[in-house]
Amino acid sequence: MTAPIIVRYGELQPCKTAFIDAHTPGSNQKENFTIIGGGVSESADQHVHITTPHGFNIGAAGQPPKCRNSLHSHRTAEVFFVLKGRWRFFWGRRGDAGEVVLEEGDIIDIPTGIFRGFENIGTDYGMIMAVLGGDDAGGGVIWAPQVIEDAADHGLVLGDNGKLYDSKKGQSLPEDVKPMPLLTEEELKDYPELTPDRVIGWGVRRYWDMVALAGKTPVTVIGETGMIRDKPGFEVSLLTRGSATEEPHEHDRPSVLMPLRGHWRLTWDGGEAFLAPGDTVSVPAGLRHAAVPSMEGEAALYHVIATDDPAGPSWLD
Repeated sequence: MTAPIIVRYGELQPCKTAFIDAHTPGSNQKENFTIIGGGVSESADQHVHITTPHGFNIGAAGQPPKCRNSLHSHRTAEVFFVLKGRWRFFWGRRGDAGEVVLEEGDIIDIPTGIFRGFENIGTDYGMIMAVLGGDDAGGGVIWAPQVIEDAADHGLVLGDNGKLYDSKKGQSLPEDVKPMPLLTEEELKDYPELTPDRVIGWGVRRYWDMVALAGKTPVTVIGETGMIRDKPGFEVSLLTRGSATEEPHEHDRPSVLMPLRGHWRLTWDGGEAFLAPGDTVSVPAGLRHAAVPSMEGEAALYHVIATDDPAGPSWLD
């Protein structure tokens, strides 16, 4: 039986040219990580750590203070939890329809079909971890028109093939590729300006509330019957010291463990490993395993597994 694959936080390989705003001032210092699956990166420079299909993608964004990710939209779920730092998430055609500030451990399921962005408003390098619906992560990013226009002023052009071309590297669009067309005013009407109560009330859950609910048994954070009632093609749960168990179990599909607080001991038939916050672990289907805290103190871990629901629009009530 194949052992779990562990991607250590300190061994993550960033891509600094993953998206069209990579040269735009205010966004040019961000780092993107593709941990499981190809994600939605537009650059050939990305490094995919785990290529095995899981039914979803796992990625991350690392940014210094005052660095932001530009307004974009997705066709499938985009779920973030804050691993390190303090982050502002904002949404709307111009980013002014609403905003929310998330702290470490908080999670947000951003409704599909709206423009969204995020910014590190902390005082140190910050990291957010992402789960994207579908093996193809929805087929790519849809950018607000002004993002594409701003990028062109800084040497980056997105082709209609979804690939990025950098004039600063001497690249240009191939003859058979045209620039990605801007969304028209008519098309922009399909991207709603959701109110804060619609986005926050539906899709934001706070870390300490989840910890309280996961005191004795794991709590389903995102799922058909979860704290966030959504069917994005995967389910997210939170385990704590009180709800972790040494009883081995297995799943009929690959699952992912993402420690958030404390150190954890992962055991499986034939081996063991110790995990730290920021590590990402892919556990193969059919492998009996268990995870429990390995040290005293606060301990929390996110668990992600695919469901039989197709990846697609958010399951808004």
